[in-house]
Amino acid sequence: MKAENDKRETIVCRCEDVTLEEVEAALDAGLTHPEEIKRFLHVGMGPCQGRTCGQLVNRIAARKTGKRPEEIESTRKRPPLVTVSICDLLGIGDE
Repeated sequence: MKAENDKRETIVCRCEDVTLEEVEAALDAGLTHPEEIKRFLHVGMGPCQGRTCGQLVNRIAARKTGKRPEEIESTRKRPPLVTVSICDLLGIGDE
């Protein structure tokens, strides 16, 4: 029982609050490519853009599928659509 609680509490993606249990459930449901997992669970879509959780998801997918981590493709890296200055985000204008 303790191992199941650990999976529910182990955070894989801090930005989107996704747990190890959720990633493993997605893999068990047949989502084996990290891009599919990203779209289903929004892993890697937070502020870090997968810098923190991307490798974790790849390692989990490798372990669950019996592949080596190098055999698992990574997700596509996409730049932001437009650059936003910190002043615009704070609503203070250019001073």
